[in-house]
Amino acid sequence: MRLRDRLRIGVTTQRRLSRAMQVVLVGLVFIGLDRGNVGIIANSAIALGVTYLPATLERDYHIPMDAGLTLWITTAVFLHALGTVGLPGSQLSFYQTLWWWDHLTHALSASVVAAAGYATVRAIDLHTEQVYLPPKFTFVFILLFVVAFGVLWEVIEFAVGGLASLVGGDAVLTQYGLGDTLLDLVFNTIGGVLVAVWGTAYLGDVVGALARRFDARTSE
Repeated sequence: MRLRDRLRIGVTTQRRLSRAMQVVLVGLVFIGLDRGNVGIIANSAIALGVTYLPATLERDYHIPMDAGLTLWITTAVFLHALGTVGLPGSQLSFYQTLWWWDHLTHALSASVVAAAGYATVRAIDLHTEQVYLPPKFTFVFILLFVVAFGVLWEVIEFAVGGLASLVGGDAVLTQYGLGDTLLDLVFNTIGGVLVAVWGTAYLGDVVGALARRFDARTSE
């Protein structure tokens, strides 16, 4: 069963939700410009670009992206960008005022990363007989993939934050200390576990499409 059917979200509703989030993201870019905050501008603009990724994958590469998958990706980047702004009139972001916001966005973003990693590796598994991934190994792979990506992300946050402090500008990515980094990795792992346990059953269409593309490229 496709996520659209399970969540009972029709195509029209999915498009409206996606468009609404895109409109808000455009507004967040202007808020960043008004405040002169590079972090808000960069995070909102990148998130806006990512919201067009599902449609691009489906149109140009024939990767099926149903309503659930599209909303999954869009919501992850939307909540991250929204977290850099906060309530109107406040200079404090949701990341600073809501203790759970960072945990939520890390778990959600990690689940998207886990889904991408699983779909790619599973497609390679189907494409060639030289690769075989037992189900238990696939579970472990998803967790390791998410943890590795999470560590890389934390290193990038540290580097960007350090560079911003050196040049005296706004940090596009912010790190709040070692304790925050460890918690980020914990919630990244939670997102990976959610995909490993439940998400893989709903990525079959994507895996099949990727495997067919690999087959087509090999036969060329």
